[in-house]
Amino acid sequence: MLAETVCSAVAAAGLGIAAVTAYRKRFLTATRIAAYALVPAGLVLTGAVAWVARTAFSPTAWVGFGVLGLAWVLFMTTRAVERRRGTRKERSAGSPEAVAGATPPAVGGSAGAGRAAQAPAAGKKQAGGDDDFSDIEAILKKHGI
Repeated sequence: MLAETVCSAVAAAGLGIAAVTAYRKRFLTATRIAAYALVPAGLVLTGAVAWVARTAFSPTAWVGFGVLGLAWVLFMTTRAVERRRGTRKERSAGSPEAVAGATPPAVGGSAGAGRAAQAPAAGKKQAGGDDDFSDIEAILKKHGI
């Protein structure tokens, strides 16, 4: 009962301040103050204030908040451990064969033939990369950068 009275008084005082602000021709500020002033009245009328008052003094509600907090701590702990260890896919990719850098042999050839086939492709990318940079340089010069 006391909380409802206090909320109503705050709302009335806020609406009074909003009226004075509007009288001073500051309508946008007055509207904002009126909006803030109506929030406590709305909370009283919806019953939210009574619900908060019942919840604040209920031991069962506090046990429920404690259980929710424990669940959150456990969830965050498992996330932190998972990030530190990596996911299952990352761990399986980190098997000794993958870590050693061995690549699977090419179809119909040995492992060395597969590496030799990859080397010229890397060289082509580097040779063609100069053209890309010249295009970028031209664009930058065009814009004076």
